[in-house]
Amino acid sequence: MPAPVEAARALAAGVLAPAAAGVDATGVLPRTHLDALAAAGLYGVVGPASAGGLDGDGATLAAVVEELAAGDLATAFVYLQHHGVVGRLAASGAHPGLLADLCAGRVRAGIALQAATRPDAGPVTLRRDGGELVLDGTVPWVTGWGLVDVLVVAARDGEDVAFVLADAVGGPTLEAVPQPLVAVQASATVELRLRGHRVPVGRLLGTTPLAQVRAGDAAGLRVNGSLALGLVRRCAALVGPSPLDAALVAARARLDAAGPEDLSAARAEAAALAHRAAGALVVASGSAAARAGSVAERTAREAVFLLVFGSRPAIRAHLLDRFGAGG
Repeated sequence: MPAPVEAARALAAGVLAPAAAGVDATGVLPRTHLDALAAAGLYGVVGPASAGGLDGDGATLAAVVEELAAGDLATAFVYLQHHGVVGRLAASGAHPGLLADLCAGRVRAGIALQAATRPDAGPVTLRRDGGELVLDGTVPWVTGWGLVDVLVVAARDGEDVAFVLADAVGGPTLEAVPQPLVAVQASATVELRLRGHRVPVGRLLGTTPLAQVRAGDAAGLRVNGSLALGLVRRCAALVGPSPLDAALVAARARLDAAGPEDLSAARAEAAALAHRAAGALVVASGSAAARAGSVAERTAREAVFLLVFGSRPAIRAHLLDRFGAGG
């Protein structure tokens, strides 16, 4: 087992899981959780060694996320956002000092990408004004507000998507509106409203044609599936030896083997398995599962959340088929 995965497993068992009920009840994610991940080097899993990272691959990151989600989904959810920023900054070659801080976890990052590519909503847009970039629009889901320091914002620039580094600090032009969630409320997920928000032109990390961004979207779906696998891992451990153990291995293998054309079905399988595993945990827990705040009750809510988190039309269609409601 790679060292980062061992570290994640130890933190999940020793730090995250014991505090998970309190995190869920208060809706507050302790910064000490994220500090512990940074101290273990986990913020630099996929960062380049030249910036102090571990040069890990996507499989290692997926395994780390699975371990953390088994301990506390809210912590894993916030942590997951960071690595897309590390990868994009490394690819751009810009801001090497910031990249080193990101790999060390001294600076923590989030993403605001969704609104630039969705066909069913007005996108965030970018225009240039002298030495500044001006951002306008609304991103419906941004995770980690108040827990991250910087965001990569995706904005439409004509037929391209621009990726812009912005400070995660609210103000008259950058308003964060809390999103009430059925689970992981401690993830501090907000709707982010940008109204003439200005950043220096040097914060532009690059542009990519919109068609290329949409075509490459499936490649990012694998690691999101690790959140569902982490929930299954938790349930399997609490239920005890059962067919869930083999189902977890099979779902992980399918995600690992899936190409872009198969990832939607594999993601749907993982989410459906998390939902089934949570149901098994509820039944195995008996009447205690009906008590608000029990691990089974919390896990059931989290499984519902994961049925729609990071979804795409193809994932939704596969899930509806699995639940007998497909068209």
